[in-house]
Amino acid sequence: MGSISETKAADPLNIDIPIVDLRPFSSDGTLEDRRKVSEELVRACREVGFVYIKNHGVPQDQLDRAFEVSKTFYALPTDQKMKAPHPPGWSVHRGYSWPGLEKVSGAMSATDDEESVNRLREVQDYKESYEIGSDDNPDQSNVWLPNDVHPEWRPFMTSFYWTCWTAGQNILRALAVGLGLDDEDHLLSYHDGHHNQLRLLHYPAIPAAAVEGGKFARMPAHTDWSSITMLFQDDCGGLQVEHPFRPGEFVDAPPIEGTLVMNVGDLLMRWSNDYLKSTSHRVQLPPRQERFTGDERLTRPRYSIPYFITTDPDRVIECLKVDEEHPAKYEPITQRNYAAMRARMQY
Repeated sequence: MGSISETKAADPLNIDIPIVDLRPFSSDGTLEDRRKVSEELVRACREVGFVYIKNHGVPQDQLDRAFEVSKTFYALPTDQKMKAPHPPGWSVHRGYSWPGLEKVSGAMSATDDEESVNRLREVQDYKESYEIGSDDNPDQSNVWLPNDVHPEWRPFMTSFYWTCWTAGQNILRALAVGLGLDDEDHLLSYHDGHHNQLRLLHYPAIPAAAVEGGKFARMPAHTDWSSITMLFQDDCGGLQVEHPFRPGEFVDAPPIEGTLVMNVGDLLMRWSNDYLKSTSHRVQLPPRQERFTGDERLTRPRYSIPYFITTDPDRVIECLKVDEEHPAKYEPITQRNYAAMRARMQY
């Protein structure tokens, strides 16, 4: 498919998406080191909208354990997983979503449009997920499994939620520095950590022909709504990012050991007055033939863990990066109102 960076010098690490080392923000980096890293991060977010981050601050042993605990959950019988069902409707993102419940898309609407919703659902997303937030979120209460079903689930995932938020704070600080904001905590001050979302995803094995024939999708092309997304992948592959220079063409974003994949969400793109780029992405079949098994060409199961960071819902978001040559493109809006335009198309 070719490299995203058409002018970048050949480098085996530069496989389509830039890699940024965030060590200066997780250690005693100098101001100059922090500035350089921040500029690299913002450049990637402007040009591509996606970036690999190493030294991101989530300890590898905790990340390994998160995948193990997630796999244990998805190995449970369906009736056990259904003891923590996702609530009906689009306004709450908690608990277990079974295959086919959620339909991810790039749609956005502020009004009911059942015809559009039904048309989107003609191709079913073949995945299952479990969504977790802060227990102190006043708008969305967690839906927890009974302790006897999976004793480790609630205590570990609660701890892991806050581990991810600690790492995310440094990313927000780096973005603020790279954007040239006066206070490195400017973006962070709009986020209290209680309105983020931890999602444990499982893509079950599926015959490749079912995806190739259009009956099912792993996850179709979409953008995220939030400020930023931090994504941890297993080694299966399948994530693809839209090429910034060739709309409609997607490039692989394969797993790179020791990194997370971070992308700009729609809210941050709007907040930055379109200075940063929220890029469409999707999950397709694994890219290499050896990832299929048997005569049916069954895919390997895929596991991933995205962590969505978003602002406090009632803070008013006004465009940054505004001057005489770049007037504000958008009216001020709260995250709560913005999410309402997006979420109702999902469930």
